[in-house]
Amino acid sequence: MVVPRPAQLENTGDAPFTLLPGARIIVAGPGADAVGRLLHVELATDCRRELAVVHEPPAFGDIAIVIADDEGPAGHPAEGYTLEVAAEGVRIGAATAAGAFWGVQTLRQLVPAECEGDALTVDAVRISDHPRFAYRGAMLDVARHFFRVADVKRFIDAVVLLKVNHLHLHLTDDQGWRVEIAGWPELTRIGGSTGSDGSRGGYYTADDYRELVAYAAERHVTIVPELDMPGHTNAALASYPELNPDGVAPALYTGSEVGFSTLRTGDPVTDGFVRDVIREVAALTPGPYLHIGGDECLSTSETDFEAFVRRAAQLVAEAGKIPVGWHEMGRAAGLPEGTVGQYWSFRVPRGDAAEETLAFVRGGGAVIMSPADVAYLDIVYEEGDPIGQDWADGPTDLRSAYQWDPARIVPGLGDAHILGVEAPVWTETIATIEEVERMAFPRLAAVAEIGWSEAPADTAEVVSTRDFDEFAARVARLAEHWDALGTSYRRVAEVLWPEDATS
Repeated sequence: MVVPRPAQLENTGDAPFTLLPGARIIVAGPGADAVGRLLHVELATDCRRELAVVHEPPAFGDIAIVIADDEGPAGHPAEGYTLEVAAEGVRIGAATAAGAFWGVQTLRQLVPAECEGDALTVDAVRISDHPRFAYRGAMLDVARHFFRVADVKRFIDAVVLLKVNHLHLHLTDDQGWRVEIAGWPELTRIGGSTGSDGSRGGYYTADDYRELVAYAAERHVTIVPELDMPGHTNAALASYPELNPDGVAPALYTGSEVGFSTLRTGDPVTDGFVRDVIREVAALTPGPYLHIGGDECLSTSETDFEAFVRRAAQLVAEAGKIPVGWHEMGRAAGLPEGTVGQYWSFRVPRGDAAEETLAFVRGGGAVIMSPADVAYLDIVYEEGDPIGQDWADGPTDLRSAYQWDPARIVPGLGDAHILGVEAPVWTETIATIEEVERMAFPRLAAVAEIGWSEAPADTAEVVSTRDFDEFAARVARLAEHWDALGTSYRRVAEVLWPEDATS
């Protein structure tokens, strides 16, 4: 009863594991200490059990975390793991700390959610597991509504339970600029002063951003910063008149329209601005990716758009990062080799989206799949929802979020060309972290399973190969853990929630 579904899970039928007083967390191998300490914290939080983390041979009833080159499923050393639960103890084996950490997340789901005060027992199982895709992401839009460091950490803590390993932070947009840039202080003083619907502003100092990066990295999550350009830039334009095509700063914007703003392209001042913000954010970001947006640039001429994104992507590459952009950037020839595209069109591609997406593959890059009608977490669940949007053929229910496959959307784009999947949360209408969670969960569980678990059988009808009822039963079990952790979620009608089953 685990989400995402493991590659192989066997209920052995043997006697269960019981966590006894005096049990320890045994760690061995590079990185095992850090994983063991996180398990210590998680068991203390989830179950009020305080287990010592030690470097000693395991004894009866211990939980062992072993990291070694020959551990983990063959052929998937980076994030694969094995997990054995028996009466004698628990053993997590992996070739890397990341693999061991994902094994810990599986163990957390196997542990009963209501485990405080009673004997904690776990059914005997044998699991061998590994991800389908290397990139399994969620995106949080902190530009439309600003979310504090503590809120983002809370979101990280929630998504790692689903083995999500990338957090894309949409840091800039028309409504707000949310990251401090040393040479351009007005970006945050003015551009960071408000948000959608006139909400309070805010921004991350360089130290705040470093804190988020470090917190995520401890949990094997890579931060992917996005500086959206040359459109979606009203907050920057309001901060610096010289970045505007007409040299006049517009008013701050708190609405939800798109496509009306553009940087002054082909200008040396703009070029210096783009160079500075890319270099500074790249220097703060140890992860390999830097996202430059490039979507919905309706006020930039086609010639200027292509020249701009080529230059911006080249600056990202010169800063030592892999450029990432929304699929519209595929229109521009000459992007740096290996540039990654992010597809946000629909399950049935519209306009030039498919061809623009394939251009990244032809350029030696890969693609992140985020089809809006099934992967966008801000789309309403049902007609009439008080928050959320419905432009992407909404509503999007849990079944729709689960029954699609990333390799069956763009003709000619298969698993070999797909870096992974990502589920974005855009926040024009979403003001609190609790609202973010209710929009994200349980649908993020569906997208996370698509990114982790093996592809369905080779058939054109994905609906017939993904067992939604079986998935919904696992989500119901997962909800017990959300309740225990205080994570908000939407009680969709498609799931028989635990108390409903007993009423």
